[in-house]
Amino acid sequence: MLKDRRGIEVSTDNVQALAAFDDAVDGYVTFRVDTTKRLADALKADPGFFLGNVLKGAMALLSLNAKNLERAKAALARATAIAAGATLRERRHLDAFDAWAAGDIDQALRAWESILAVHPTDLLALRLTHFHYFWLGRAARMLDSVVAARRGWNGDTPGRSWVASMEAFAREECGEYAEAEHLAREAVAYDPDDRWGVHAAAHVLEMQGRTSDGMAWLDATERCHVGANNFVFHLTWHRALLQMEKDGPDGLLAWYDARVRDLASPLVQALPDLYIDLQNAASLLWRLEHLGLEAGSRWHELADKAEARIGDGANLFTLPHLAMALAADGRFAAADRLIEAAGAIESPTFGPIAAGVAVPACRAAVHHRRGEWADVVRWLMPVRDDLWRLGASHAQRDLLWQMLVDAARKAGDERAVTTLMAELTAMRPVSAEQRRAYARTA
Repeated sequence: MLKDRRGIEVSTDNVQALAAFDDAVDGYVTFRVDTTKRLADALKADPGFFLGNVLKGAMALLSLNAKNLERAKAALARATAIAAGATLRERRHLDAFDAWAAGDIDQALRAWESILAVHPTDLLALRLTHFHYFWLGRAARMLDSVVAARRGWNGDTPGRSWVASMEAFAREECGEYAEAEHLAREAVAYDPDDRWGVHAAAHVLEMQGRTSDGMAWLDATERCHVGANNFVFHLTWHRALLQMEKDGPDGLLAWYDARVRDLASPLVQALPDLYIDLQNAASLLWRLEHLGLEAGSRWHELADKAEARIGDGANLFTLPHLAMALAADGRFAAADRLIEAAGAIESPTFGPIAAGVAVPACRAAVHHRRGEWADVVRWLMPVRDDLWRLGASHAQRDLLWQMLVDAARKAGDERAVTTLMAELTAMRPVSAEQRRAYARTA
């Protein structure tokens, strides 16, 4: 039995297939646009490669798009049919993806953590735990998981800088900024194409209000955009936030069109409704409008994508952004259908969070567009301490705080404004009064 790039046994005897599979895993972790092709090469060399078929199902699930669920299940069923010769570790991967497909992310995480307890250098399991803890908002577990696994990696293990980047990002989300920045910069110095390391450092610089440093960092690391998948638009979204904070919104609608939501890009044309792209686009447009610009017809294209995804609960943090787009384009009936569907999500992991947190956030987004400020406060104020349960980062969730503070100010709710501004100041090193989004309120 062959061993993979990090010394773990794999149930294929085809050297070419294993090399292509290792390349696919590396490509997934580093956000390469050719990851799917790499996996296709592995399965072409060995169609019966068990873990390759499992990863094929995983790639469909990783789209976080409900329309791909049946394709994922078909690939996982194929893997199940050829599981006889698989190792215990490989079968645990299948267990994890089966649980994920059923909406039980907690069960999937238990399976991946059991793999890491024995095989800490299983890069696929490590990255998937990191991914899901992030989208569940569990920053402490994200950090604990990667720190525990990193002890099994030595200086010669391929991919060690990527593990350092995961730790850097987890530490940033836990507020450990100095160590996070050190790890991220070290990782990128080792591998300039370490996009997650670039991203982790950008988060630190943004959270600390070091806007000029952040812009310079993202400009200096743009070489990592070559060969990248749609994650490149998230990096340019971060660059826009930093510029907005430093210089204001002027010029950023052109940046949106060219660098964040470039509809002519082959990446966007291949995946026109990718969840993270929709989040980036809607949140940036909302922020720009909040600072006085007019987004105009840009909302229409996003609203088309949002309406097509009504009933899709694969990623809860996407839902308020879809509601924003629908409301901004005047599609209030469609927004109501989105909210109704969100409240009916049956996922064991996501169902309670959707009903308890996502629905109020979506309602608040719609009321804000209508100018119904007191209703925004009524829906969002009681769940503000639970917004982390929607997943994403502090920087991303700040959009919902901006919405709440803006509505409280416009509603004349002085008690809510005072409370919120104090809480925001306690959340990050840069006080709310020093930040452009809250300047009028201060």
